[in-house]
Amino acid sequence: MSRRTTSPCPCGQPLDYAECCGRLHSGKAAAATPEELMRSRYAAFAVEDEAYLLRTWHPRTRPPRIGFEPGGSMRWTGLEILDSSDGSAFHSTGTVTFRARYVDGGRAGALHERSRFERLDGAWVYVDGDVYE
Repeated sequence: MSRRTTSPCPCGQPLDYAECCGRLHSGKAAAATPEELMRSRYAAFAVEDEAYLLRTWHPRTRPPRIGFEPGGSMRWTGLEILDSSDGSAFHSTGTVTFRARYVDGGRAGALHERSRFERLDGAWVYVDGDVYE
């Protein structure tokens, strides 16, 4: 697994990886909102942190593994948060709509999804999402 430790964080926030999503990936902090969890999960895909992705995926919908290809050609290139709803300290669910850009085998693409999150034992976890064409 490769880890980014210098700026900018893959999630797009103007912080170094270690100060931003790296602290969540390492377990030093937990995501306070679904949007923060979404950003950290995007960064986890970018740095191929399978353990974090599985740990923050609801057990009801979590796959057995992520399956990153060693030396794979997929590279995440940008995240845009389009909308978020609920997800405050007073909510038990929340949604985040995003567009994640990537390059795979030299071809650019984008994943556009409305993700659902729930609190599980006090922590936000990813449940599932609706992918838009």
